[in-house]
Amino acid sequence: MVSIIGRPSAGKSTFLNTASGETISIVSEIPQTTRNAIKGIVNTSLGQLVFIDTPGLHISDKKLNLKLTKIASDQIKDSDAILYILDSTREHGEEEQLIAKMASPFSDKLVIAINKTEDPKSNAAKSHEFIEDFFPDFPKNRVIEISAKDDVNVNDVLKALYDLAPEAPHLYPEEFYTDQEVDFRISEIIRGNAINRLKEEIPHAIYVTVDHMEMAKENLLKVRAAIYVERDSQKGIVIGKGASMIKDIRVASMKECRKIFPYKVDIDLQVKVDKNWRQKDKILNKILR
Repeated sequence: MVSIIGRPSAGKSTFLNTASGETISIVSEIPQTTRNAIKGIVNTSLGQLVFIDTPGLHISDKKLNLKLTKIASDQIKDSDAILYILDSTREHGEEEQLIAKMASPFSDKLVIAINKTEDPKSNAAKSHEFIEDFFPDFPKNRVIEISAKDDVNVNDVLKALYDLAPEAPHLYPEEFYTDQEVDFRISEIIRGNAINRLKEEIPHAIYVTVDHMEMAKENLLKVRAAIYVERDSQKGIVIGKGASMIKDIRVASMKECRKIFPYKVDIDLQVKVDKNWRQKDKILNKILR
């Protein structure tokens, strides 16, 4: 079991998708897209690694952010190994220091990846300096410069993690690349397509539920789902002029589902209002797994 930790938008989900060869976790320019501990399974001749893509760690006292931080910290403690991903294109400020302090007690089971080295703004040397400050005497062979986006040195990271991982029976059959339930995968696909089409505060103000699923035919899954927003004014934005936005989200989600599942998926998608849901424990406990 390998936890992936790092700041929002450091490239954790991109790494997981690249390593597994499948789209498992939402990738977006919007920070803190990942809200749950999402598992991706990598099988090679060296064995099986079960990755847990944790929410990006962010300094905030808001209820949602506190719950996201707890999800990440709980996974760190229970993992056999930890992959810490640093974004080499950004300054390593207070947020990065918080994550480094969280990871430092577990340095014996840690691999550090310096990501986004393909970006012209990358400053890997600064990242190395940061690592030397917070992890003195850390083994050099467990600090690896990568591009998760371009699949550069991702295999080197996997090899370093295999070296740390204990020998044990496989947790999943070799053909598995995730353990996500169908309803969760569909809700994340819908949320991902909504997030990547909406702007400003809207992406953080939505959650998605799958309220009903039924195999109508042998090769057709009918799904009734809803996108929830916090305010009435946001509902109109998600629906769009002439229902254009909700139609785009629905069509794109069905296309993505058909690439993943061995049957067609037909989605009936609505938009509903759940005022101030980010402050409601009942909702947070329901959507954060």
